Amino acid sequence: MNLQEALEKIQPLNEEAMKSSQAHWDSIAHPLHSLGKLEDMIVQIAGITGTPKVCVKKRVLIPMCADNGVVEEGVTQTGQEITALVAENFLHEKAASSIMCKSVGCDIFPIDVGVARDVSIFNRKIAYGTKNMTKEPAMTREQAIRAIEIGIEAAQMMKEKGYHILATGEMGIGNTTTSSAVASVLLDIPVERMTGRGAGLSTEGLNRKITAIKKAIALHQPDKTDAIDVLSKVGGFDIAAIAGLFLGGAALHIPVLIDGVISATGALAAATICPLAKDYMLATHVSKEPAGALLLEALGKEAPLYCDMCLGEGTGALNLFPLLDTGLAVYNQMGDFGNWGMDAYQPLD
Repeated sequence: MNLQEALEKIQPLNEEAMKSSQAHWDSIAHPLHSLGKLEDMIVQIAGITGTPKVCVKKRVLIPMCADNGVVEEGVTQTGQEITALVAENFLHEKAASSIMCKSVGCDIFPIDVGVARDVSIFNRKIAYGTKNMTKEPAMTREQAIRAIEIGIEAAQMMKEKGYHILATGEMGIGNTTTSSAVASVLLDIPVERMTGRGAGLSTEGLNRKITAIKKAIALHQPDKTDAIDVLSKVGGFDIAAIAGLFLGGAALHIPVLIDGVISATGALAAATICPLAKDYMLATHVSKEPAGALLLEALGKEAPLYCDMCLGEGTGALNLFPLLDTGLAVYNQMGDFGNWGMDAYQPLD
């Protein structure tokens, strides 16, 4: 399924399924909407999948892995070799997210969309990293579309494997620089407000990062109304592939979890391409990075978790699964007011 085919498949959520799901919640013997966002998420998933019989048992995290040429500008604390190292560790339960996956019953399927050296994870490499965006566009428009379509392909593969829900993740040294650049352009917010210290930058390093982003934006003048143009000029293969995951999930009626800033930037790019895709996204946590809350606000999302997390890799998204599991336990197992021998709660004016 290519990008255009995916866009043609994206439809509004199923209102009947959502009404049935909400009616079921309201029949359960508890004060109306007293489980708050747990109820809202399950109703949303009903609308996404088209059935009030919500199931998220078969779940997978898909970290998109790629390197970024802008690291040449000294915007990171570590070198590109860390991308490949962590990408490999996803498969061996050595990375933080793969360890978390095991604890929440989630599979992991990392994809190489542009790691700077060959690695043993699933290979969809577009190039050995992007170009240095302070000197030339990060990638061509064709490469940006290819990355998006890799994300769509991944969603399609997971659908065929029977997964009920997808979590987005990433690994790519320098990707808080590219995500800040993309988000700054798409939201038309000053670079300084969108840029944080990433993986532990000093004040000097943060200033280099801001300078590099400003230089790239001034050089390429990306069009904020055209997310593909923005991704190609100042983005990364990982961000574009994540955007494709969100678009593919929407086309295939699979809920997709937003992780932190890089994932939310991919979500924003997807929503810029197709606003309806937002309805198929679930927020998970508010990243500690400065852009975290701003991105979720732009997407119209409220995350249930505030953990001061900024690790990435999908770690924030994974922590939503226990909440979904407990919410669904009540949704599926708790009796109605009649079973309890009590009158139903009535909505207040």
